[in-house]
This record gives sequence, C-alpha cells and structure tokens, in this order.
Amino acid sequence: MKDAAAIQHEYYKATAARYDRMHGGDGHEHGFALALMVSMIDFLGVNSVLDVGAGTGHMVLHLKRTRPHLRVMGIEPSPDLREQGYRKGLTSEELTDGDARDLKLRDGEFDLVCEFGVLHHVCDPHRVVEEMLRVAARAIFVSDSNNFGQGSLLARMIKQTLNALHLWPLANFVKTHGKGYSLTAGDGLSYSYSVFNDYAKIKEKCLAVHVLNTGGDGRNSYRSASHVALIGVK
Repeated sequence: MKDAAAIQHEYYKATAARYDRMHGGDGHEHGFALALMVSMIDFLGVNSVLDVGAGTGHMVLHLKRTRPHLRVMGIEPSPDLREQGYRKGLTSEELTDGDARDLKLRDGEFDLVCEFGVLHHVCDPHRVVEEMLRVAARAIFVSDSNNFGQGSLLARMIKQTLNALHLWPLANFVKTHGKGYSLTAGDGLSYSYSVFNDYAKIKEKCLAVHVLNTGGDGRNSYRSASHVALIGVK
C-alpha cells in the first residue's frame, strides 16, 4: 500500500499543469484571504514574507507585482509544482524546496509567515504552525479549512459535539477506515483539520489574534465557517 507522501507526490505530479485553475485563483476563499493579508502587510509595515507550501508560487508572484519592495520567498516540497512556478518567472531562490515542519531558517527571519490551504494536507499541522511562529518576527497568517463548520447544520452539530467531548479523533479514525485522511479528485489527499485546532497555540505566542470567516457565514466562525483566515500579531 502506498504511503500518504507517495500519494500526494503522484497527485501533484498529475495535476501540476492545471493546479492554478483547479484551485480557484483570486476569486477563491484564499483569494479573499490574500487581499486581507496584503492589507495587514501594509498596516503592520511588514518588509519580508515567507509562504509555506507555496504551490506554484501564486502568492509570491502576487506580492512581487503589487509590493515589489518586499522580500518574498515560498517553500514548496513538490518539484512538479515548483517547476510550474519557474515557468511563470520565479527563481529557485524565490520558490525553493523545503519541509514546512522543519524550516531551515533562523528564528524571526521573516516579518510575516503565511500559509494558504496547506495545513489540511499535512499529517502534523501543529508542527507546521510551531515552525511558522518560530520563524515569524511580527505575525503569522493562516488561511485554511474549518472542518467543524463544514456540511449541513446536523453534520456540523454532530462534529462539534464529538469535538467538545474529545471524541472527534476517534470518530475521524472510524470515518477514514483507520487511514486518517481522505482522497478526492479536486483536493487530493487531505486530513480533517480546523484552524481552531491551533488557536490556543497561536494565542500563546501572539499579543493579538484576529479571525475572519472566508467561506460560509454567521456570527460564530467555528460553528458555521467552512474556511477561516487568521492572523496572529506578536
């Protein structure tokens, strides 16, 4: 049986040429989040940005065009996705190989460290968040899924109740037949993840944490938002 890393490698190899079209561009929830992040870059006076799990370099290219004074770098482990970024004009210094769980960078090397839709593709997202917090001098920005805000009202209520009882990991184990992940044509291999799983960790390291629902509606993002943008300011 193929392991998760091999499945992900094959998926990105097969979809690299159409990756940008598949993932929605600037009209997607991550496009909305990117616009929010750019405004926060200006507000905080950020001078350097690191994108972990940068894909084909969409965010890096966007900032190069709109904020050319910034130092911007993307980390992406898939050689096939990096190759697409190079074809768009990025250099190997701007889009480079690396593991978000073990960043070969100094503490506080970048003012802001961000990720867009990466954490739900990683088996250990908490480690990624720890590394983001370590490398960020001023802020981190997270745009990702909230599995507890996805599905029908009944499905959300069941998941939120199981989570409150600390039974969600067991329920997810049963749901995924022990694999811990699911496979879809549109998103490849993904894990059940909520941005709120790492809220306490981010709050511990940041003076302020701001949350905005980028998918779904309602006053309580945890209960009703399928996707969430979060910024932690140190």
